[in-house]
Amino acid sequence: MTNKEATPRQLRREIRENILSQPTAGMAPGYLQCNLLILPSAFADEFLDYCEINPSVCPLIAKTKPGVHYFDDLGVDIDIRTDLAGYNVFIDGEKSAEVSSIADYWQTDFVAFAYGCSFSFEALLLDKGITLGYLDRGQREALYLTNIDTNRTDKFAGKLLASMRPLHPKDAIKAISITDKYPQVHGAPVHIGLPELIGVDLGQPYETLGPISIEKEEIPLFWACGVTPQLALINAKLPICITHKSAHMLITDKLVSEFSL
Repeated sequence: MTNKEATPRQLRREIRENILSQPTAGMAPGYLQCNLLILPSAFADEFLDYCEINPSVCPLIAKTKPGVHYFDDLGVDIDIRTDLAGYNVFIDGEKSAEVSSIADYWQTDFVAFAYGCSFSFEALLLDKGITLGYLDRGQREALYLTNIDTNRTDKFAGKLLASMRPLHPKDAIKAISITDKYPQVHGAPVHIGLPELIGVDLGQPYETLGPISIEKEEIPLFWACGVTPQLALINAKLPICITHKSAHMLITDKLVSEFSL
């Protein structure tokens, strides 16, 4: 059975047992994948405010009560501490560790936030006949730091990170229309075309899963990225916070189609 054929629960079990550790892009097509962010309850209300005033960056799907380490609404037997293939642990704004389980770091005052990921809409685009040439070339989207400010709260602020996918113009128009109907997985692009207008040099990605190329007839489309809140947390220098490792998402039992407008 391939990762595309496995159910979300099977994939989470393999991740929990350290059988599966690679990025989750392309896994369980049609199912919602989520970014994860965990922080002490003392900061949870303000971070919720940050999500609400930055819905394209933090399209909130679920939030736990303090100390609760599962998302009952998102799937069967989800353990937040073990069911992602990678986590980043930050201490006072500095990355302290990159781990496959956060059971040893868990605190009774932790609150977890799950918010949608753009990995979730790629299967939708393919189902609608849109050509994702970068996938055909064995590539993934790349992340870029833009010059766009997110809306700030007292403690949380930072620039917007965007994921770039190159598409042919005719497919770009369709992709904009389709993703606009799915705000819970970042919605429509925040920018189309000339990257320099948002402070981006395509040769200098913030993060990438490998080289990405733009063919002659393609144009770059930029979607708000769920790694953006990590920058806000780093800037806030919280005593401790935990996030998913980039591209290593929580695979839920929810169908993306459930979140269409």
